[in-house]
Amino acid sequence: MNLVSWGMYPIVKNHQTTLRDEEELKEYMQNTSEFIPFGNGRSYGDSALNDEILYTKKYNNFISFDEDKGLLTCRAGVLLSEILDSFVPRGWFLKVTPGTKLITIGGAIASDIHGKNHHIEGCFSECIKEFKIMQADGEIKTVKKATNLFYATCGGMGLTGVILEATISLKKINSQFINQTTIKTKNLQETFDAFEEHKDLPYSVAWIDCLAKDENIGKCLLMVGDFADDGDLDYKSKSKLNIPFNLPSFALNNLSVKAFNWLYYAKAPDGVSTQKVGIDTFFYPLDSIKNWNRIYGKNGFTQYQFILPKETSYEGLYEILTKISDSGKGSFLAVLKLYGKSNKNYLSFPIEGYSLALDFKIEDGLFELLDELDKVVVKHNGRIYLTKDVRVSKETFEAGYPMIEKFREFRKKNNMSEKFNSLQSKRLNI
Repeated sequence: MNLVSWGMYPIVKNHQTTLRDEEELKEYMQNTSEFIPFGNGRSYGDSALNDEILYTKKYNNFISFDEDKGLLTCRAGVLLSEILDSFVPRGWFLKVTPGTKLITIGGAIASDIHGKNHHIEGCFSECIKEFKIMQADGEIKTVKKATNLFYATCGGMGLTGVILEATISLKKINSQFINQTTIKTKNLQETFDAFEEHKDLPYSVAWIDCLAKDENIGKCLLMVGDFADDGDLDYKSKSKLNIPFNLPSFALNNLSVKAFNWLYYAKAPDGVSTQKVGIDTFFYPLDSIKNWNRIYGKNGFTQYQFILPKETSYEGLYEILTKISDSGKGSFLAVLKLYGKSNKNYLSFPIEGYSLALDFKIEDGLFELLDELDKVVVKHNGRIYLTKDVRVSKETFEAGYPMIEKFREFRKKNNMSEKFNSLQSKRLNI
């Protein structure tokens, strides 16, 4: 069976080898011309796809935990969900987490993932004390912060070696619940004002209606919050609904997306409302639906995620939302987030500003629309997120990542460019 990305596009024939121990990996490294590590398959596009894949998910043991310092050491195949199941009942949470807990530690490092608190805590690399990585010659290195290998690997999409284990710092908590405030806005200006008003809270994220028009462009439901302090740590992962098969492609269309957006927006009270919600509800709402990617049909989907600098975010987002609304190719999963300052990693996605992530089913005319959106992103000095990408051009990619030549030179100098490659790295000449 072929391993595929979460977007189910493209479908690529591949040979898989499972990572089990270091000695086997050294032998594999010597006998394999090129490959790419593959974790739990939650990247959306072709960043973890190639003809030859190293499957790392089963390399997934906990190694140690320092209760006093909150330092967890584990192998790269451990899922974030496994950390939560083990450590939330003990009063610990991830300092940085994306919108799914079903990714591996190795994938979190390779993508330098971010979450609803980037404006406060930054990327995942901020909570890494050190990690171990096997390089092209089979040597295992322990990598610490403020080194070139750290800067290249965090956000480097698996192109610098095979991450074996990591030591990360966890966050102390006293509840499995979040005190959530929901702010309902009527347009993009109100949305920006609400984000700025609540920017001191640690967590914020907005669902935005990308099909709204005219004076309602940019209306949203902004959710902000912080952990409660009620001592309730009786956390258990929620049971899941399941999408057992690919839905017909026509089920997701302009009318159904409009209907969903109307209902989702209408159910929220006007103004400001508060409630206590669980960790899974606040951080990982889609994880409660197993195989939710099948909603988009057998042709698959792609997530288009871009970020714009703060000074051009309003103008750029307004232009992009207008183009999407006019096209009719809307997304019912449209997520807007506020970001803090960028880090020193060569290919990390975040810059200080706002990002928008939208899911589109693969259909005629979609890539042409995304090409048009790319032009707006480039015009406003933004960039595209590699972990979600499956089609951006080399020129658009390079325009957004000023450190790309340094990354290429580092790969070449350290004999990485011939050994570690994905379809994405070949497409973009990374």
